[in-house]
Amino acid sequence: MYKSTQLSEKQKLLQQLGDVQLQHFTPEDDGFLQLWSTKYGKLVIREADQTPAELHHAIQNAFHTLLHRDCLFQDLVQLKGKDLLTPVSRILIGEPGFTYKYLNTRLFAVPWPEDGCGITYSTEDVSDACKAFHDLNTFLHLQTIDELKKLEKSRERTEPSSDLLVEVSFQEASRCFNVTLINYMNPKTMSYLKEEPYFGMGKMAVSWHHDENLVEGSTVAVYNYNYQDRSTENWEEKVKDVSKWHVGLKIAWDIETPGLALPLNPGDSYFMLDNLNTTHQHCVLAGSEPRFSSTHRVAECSTGTFSYIQTRCKRALENLYMAPECGETKLQSLKVDVLQQAEEIHNEVEFEWLRQFWFQGNRYSKCSDYWLPWMTKLEEQWRQMETMTSLLLKELEKDCWTGEDKYKILQCITPLLAERQDLRLQWRKRCRCSLAKSLPVDQRPRCYPYWEDDDFSMPMPFDLSKILTKLECLMEED
Repeated sequence: MYKSTQLSEKQKLLQQLGDVQLQHFTPEDDGFLQLWSTKYGKLVIREADQTPAELHHAIQNAFHTLLHRDCLFQDLVQLKGKDLLTPVSRILIGEPGFTYKYLNTRLFAVPWPEDGCGITYSTEDVSDACKAFHDLNTFLHLQTIDELKKLEKSRERTEPSSDLLVEVSFQEASRCFNVTLINYMNPKTMSYLKEEPYFGMGKMAVSWHHDENLVEGSTVAVYNYNYQDRSTENWEEKVKDVSKWHVGLKIAWDIETPGLALPLNPGDSYFMLDNLNTTHQHCVLAGSEPRFSSTHRVAECSTGTFSYIQTRCKRALENLYMAPECGETKLQSLKVDVLQQAEEIHNEVEFEWLRQFWFQGNRYSKCSDYWLPWMTKLEEQWRQMETMTSLLLKELEKDCWTGEDKYKILQCITPLLAERQDLRLQWRKRCRCSLAKSLPVDQRPRCYPYWEDDDFSMPMPFDLSKILTKLECLMEED
């Protein structure tokens, strides 16, 4: 609903504008500072000299390590039902077991070091890089708290009656960042950059957007690092013609307020405080040099951590009894709500975790093997859920059912199995698309789990079409 509404708003806005471009301000324009303070006051920049030199050194080395070790990847995402490769190469780093989802793609965080987690990395310099981003995360969080305190004092002066609201908002907005999305953009390899459509700001490396899947009211903090690429021929001559990267900001769907384009220097950090990410949209305007960024955020992870999905698996598998002597299995309960919950969790594990992970190929092993044992465990639990579905279908073939009880179960589980069938076909199609085949071998999507009909180690077929036809017939009989 949100995406379709957003699309219609964009179309209406472009139709309304026609060939007219809206006004935007840069630091060279009179009124830039006034516009910034009055309309974009929750966008704050801290220049490079406000970050310790040793942290700059560690972070910039970390960026180049990830690039050198081929740890930055284009994501094959879905937008408006179409598969697209992101022009930006990226990787997610964050708290162990956390994920971040955008454009129907779940990224699995390469963990930064935490005591007691026993994390191993592919190389020592990748380990150092992850530690550096953890240190940057701590530093930017402290800076965020400092900026939010300034914002709080400003609110208290202008809205003295809203002290409680300010305190609640501050507590929510100052939550510590749990992930950072590392981005790499090289304009020399991004020849298909789009022109910014509303203000004529120039070429966009990242189009106008709100960051997705964040805790409401939380800040986004971004460390910027653009550098001179000396690997190309005649780089000394090209340095003379350097254009800066900018972050663009506009009030969402507002054609009255001018936009803002803020230039970024190497080592600058900027903060989108409080609810700015909700009320405004931002874009990244391409400069002439390669650019890295580390975008720290409070991802909304109520359903996006490994501990969450393990709790869900445990709940589903409570309904499976396995005899310790012979391994014989049976369902503990045939109550409709228990069966429905198990099949819902079954779909969640398969399509939000297993297929998402393997759709991204073997990319994560380039940094750490952290996720592989967890995926193995999830697959084992998913296979047990396949057994549970098989046991349920066998139960429904028995003659002991009343028509009403049988119909209630069929009515409950048939849509979930139909969803499973549809999603399996969709994911299989995505894995075979031309964009998927264009990726390097170790990054190509894997349609996994997948098995043929003659694989008798699996309790259920991959293709559920015959089973669905049979269930629909049973429903008609009842």
